[in-house]
Amino acid sequence: MPQLALETEVGRRWLTETTVSQGEAHFRRLLEKLPAGAYTCDPTGLITYYNQHAVRLWGRAPKLNDPVDRFCGSFKLFAADGTPITHADCWMALALRDQREYNGQEILVERPDGRRLTVLAHANPIHDESGRLIGAVNVLVDISDRKHAEEERDAQLADLTRLHQMTERLYAQLQESDRRKDEFLATLAHELRNPLAPVQNAVHILRTQGTPDPSLQWARDVIDRQIHQMVRLVDDLLDLSRISTGKLELRKARIELGEVLHAAVETSRPLIEACGHDLSVSGPAEPVYLDGDLTRLAQVVANLLNNAAKYTERGGRITLAAERQGSDAVVTVRDTGVGIPTAMLSRVFDMFTQVDRNLERSQGGLGIGLTLVKRLVEMHGGSITARSDGPGRGSEFVVRLPALIESPRQPDRAARAGGPVAPACALRILAVDDNRDAAASLGMLLRIMGHDVRTAHDGLEAVELAGEFRPDVVLLDIGLPKLNGYEAARRIRQEPWGRGMVLIAATGWGQESDRRMSHEAGFDHHLVKPLDPAGLLDLLAALGQSVADRPGRRPTGR
Repeated sequence: MPQLALETEVGRRWLTETTVSQGEAHFRRLLEKLPAGAYTCDPTGLITYYNQHAVRLWGRAPKLNDPVDRFCGSFKLFAADGTPITHADCWMALALRDQREYNGQEILVERPDGRRLTVLAHANPIHDESGRLIGAVNVLVDISDRKHAEEERDAQLADLTRLHQMTERLYAQLQESDRRKDEFLATLAHELRNPLAPVQNAVHILRTQGTPDPSLQWARDVIDRQIHQMVRLVDDLLDLSRISTGKLELRKARIELGEVLHAAVETSRPLIEACGHDLSVSGPAEPVYLDGDLTRLAQVVANLLNNAAKYTERGGRITLAAERQGSDAVVTVRDTGVGIPTAMLSRVFDMFTQVDRNLERSQGGLGIGLTLVKRLVEMHGGSITARSDGPGRGSEFVVRLPALIESPRQPDRAARAGGPVAPACALRILAVDDNRDAAASLGMLLRIMGHDVRTAHDGLEAVELAGEFRPDVVLLDIGLPKLNGYEAARRIRQEPWGRGMVLIAATGWGQESDRRMSHEAGFDHHLVKPLDPAGLLDLLAALGQSVADRPGRRPTGR
């Protein structure tokens, strides 16, 4: 019989419907068959009968018809909360006194060995055929195991609650740490971008002026390429979370595979030469074009070259080869270094994995280089595999990327940025930056492009000069003294003469929240330092065309 049914039925129906008239022997046989402790008392509380289940529950047998054990007085009984129960207050005494049932009362019975059992007591008075009280019966159902299970469950729920609360606190702390990290990275990126801006401007001024000296051209181009690398590294500071969540965005364009190899070798050559390695480079016989991010693909190849340099004994050989195989562009980096154990080949692209942790060969790093390489290659629709004949026998990494069938039809960016481009209309431009080198270099670059330029170095000066000069375009920094760029833009927009001006944010702040704030302040465009000269040229050319179409404006004749 199920326990719950026993608890509800034993005391109420089985026992109360059984009367002495059915025969005392038959009654006791029924009690013996119960899967619970049971005993009877006479009207004065003397114990007249008990079954073996009761003995097992109590831990000893009481004495029959003994006043010492009246109402089980020699046993220690407690309420569910641990309060002692006297023999006069036990459920058997109450059933005899009140001549009514007391079913499902939870009590604790302490055995001689000190162990306490939790039982449900079902005390019922017994009457003869005439209705005279002749005693009572008490059925004790042991629910100790169930109580222990409930207590364990409650304890587990309490532990889970505490764990949940602790997790919520930790999550809140992580959110706060993540917010502070984002703020730090954004500030760091802003501070790094600011000094790069005048350098970028100066390089473009040199490019537009031109020089016949090949060594100076080479030096200028090296500075230009390295600035672009620095800018992308700064951008990576803000992409850390995107890398871990798979949200890293590629800036794809039609590029030539040779450009990727050249940029990668230029980046890695200092380390390779410092390690005394011999580098051999062989490119494809014909140009191979890709739809990819030049800087990211160069980063892929450079990471592989750096990896080869780090894990090759001094004076080793590194080979970089590229070719077209069917519809794929294949780039292979081989070295004569420490090699990769067979068991590690499937794990070298896992995060934080380093094949050789020997202190003598340690080159630092967190073990994320190959992980990033794999993700960048896969984002380009390609694949990468690692090969090695074992420790001490070198390594080989093979990158496969989908190649384009047709060659690019647009002029490359370097050629387009190689000289000054005459604007459709000379614009009046106000350039505002608290970094005087940045403002001066940007002003010089814009004048070379044929524009009429004024410069300012704080927000109040910008608003005042905008009212006097009435520029067509305002290139406005955000982090300005006296009045920040957002407020300066709002004040310009409030003036009748400022409503038609084109306001361009030129700032080191480049997160989505910064772009949203600049839009809300009234800016038309948001450019991130260092400004891309070619992109700025295109934007101003488009603005110049719209200005040239206005009545009363005359295009330049240059």
